[in-house]
Amino acid sequence: MDSYDAISKLFLKEQLDAKQVYKGEESIGRRALKRILITSRLDAMLVEIRETMTYRAPPELGALWSKFEEMWQRIVAEQEEAHAEELRIAQIASWQRRKRIAEAKSKIAWVSAVIFVVAWAVGIMWLVTKSVSQRMYLGL
Repeated sequence: MDSYDAISKLFLKEQLDAKQVYKGEESIGRRALKRILITSRLDAMLVEIRETMTYRAPPELGALWSKFEEMWQRIVAEQEEAHAEELRIAQIASWQRRKRIAEAKSKIAWVSAVIFVVAWAVGIMWLVTKSVSQRMYLGL
């Protein structure tokens, strides 16, 4: 059962990685074959687990496979909710990070504009005073 979970996690990782830009060296065909092998191994393991629980379980356990399958579906639903919540939190964090970056860029642009205007005004004042002092020097 633990090996089934490990392979299932590997398959889930493959699915999540597929939704991002792949920068590795493995070809698409090799990655597709890898997924097919993983799913066929998962299916075979599930068949083996079902047969074990159905035919080899002690009779006092009753309908072990049915109970197992019901609990499995419940846990899968809970995990899907947990993954959805985790994804929602990650998206909110990403949105907040982008918002902070945009605000910082906006503030930098405003500060740069103010510095430019102040420097321009100081330059104009310097030119005016220099022009006035030169006119006075020349006696105009």
